[in-house]
Amino acid sequence: MDYARFFSDDVASFLPSPVREIFRKVDLSAICSFAGGYPDAATFPLREMPELTARVLEKYGSRALQYGATQGVPELRALLAEREGVSPDEVQITTSSQQGIDVCARILLNPGDRVHVQEPTYLGALQSLRAYRAETVALPASLGDARAVPGAKYIYVIPDFSNPSGETLSLPEREALVDFARREDLLIVEDSPYRALRYEGTPLPTLRSLAPERTLYLGSFSKIFAPGFRLGWMVGPPELLGKVYLCKQALDLCPPVFDQYLATEFLASGALDRNLARSVELYRGKRDRMCDLLARYMPEGVRWTHPEGGLFLFVRLPEQIDTVALYDEALSAGVAYVAGSFFYPDGSHRNTMRLNFSFVAPEKMEPGIRLLASLIRNKLSL
Repeated sequence: MDYARFFSDDVASFLPSPVREIFRKVDLSAICSFAGGYPDAATFPLREMPELTARVLEKYGSRALQYGATQGVPELRALLAEREGVSPDEVQITTSSQQGIDVCARILLNPGDRVHVQEPTYLGALQSLRAYRAETVALPASLGDARAVPGAKYIYVIPDFSNPSGETLSLPEREALVDFARREDLLIVEDSPYRALRYEGTPLPTLRSLAPERTLYLGSFSKIFAPGFRLGWMVGPPELLGKVYLCKQALDLCPPVFDQYLATEFLASGALDRNLARSVELYRGKRDRMCDLLARYMPEGVRWTHPEGGLFLFVRLPEQIDTVALYDEALSAGVAYVAGSFFYPDGSHRNTMRLNFSFVAPEKMEPGIRLLASLIRNKLSL
């Protein structure tokens, strides 16, 4: 049966994730994977879970198993509001921060609208924007006198430890971006899933704190609690969150209630911050180890970022290396990465790759980097 005539026009715009394709086809335990954005399972609060679960059931009873408010349970919203320095009316719980990205596109964009993005930028955001038939346009390199492109609605940006580059916007860059948004009357979608994972340097103001009237801030529990709960949050003007509220009614009625109460208890008890401190130490060591191994094994001409936090670093190879073409060979040899071109809307920069350091087992990191370096060196010698 030919199903083509049943599909909506939007389906043609859906962009498959190369990362998800890797996970679907490959047993991650059998290779050295630098591909995904998975946190280390050692950061999951397994020992606390029985007590947390028992406490939620005892404290909230059947409420924890019932439908909840579309905005999220009041207890969690109140805690996040206190943490973010806002009122609970400015907090909306989401079913993952990825849903936050998608909802922003859903409520703000018509087909043909434009969104300014960093380059490179998060693949999941590009997927969502493309699904709503929006056009992505790179932020100008210098924002001082820049003008927005016609039809632009908002700026999508990860200012802290960006996925995929690992880079962080400086304070002058943040101020210039906010000035650009105000001058051109654009909204800002500030995606911030990694902000709490800082390993060095001084925390910088959020874009939301610099421009609260025009910023939707997206947070996530996936990297600081556990990704399986699929919980995130949004902070923004109530007038914008009101449309998010209506949109979410059609999407999922409410975020997962039991998961929200688990997050509430984990956060209220101080366990989240204690666990986060341990996670930061673990990931700092993994980042340092990967940077050291790259310096030891990579051939001349290979460069990489040194992220102050987050889960990724970005590698730039000599121009003659095509990381898309190299990928199958690397995977067959037992190492996985994500080609950097997937993070550019036009598919350019095929000499780049994203490496994740959080997920890989310690004993696999050195063999994996050594193997990857060997493959690159062989290509350079041809």
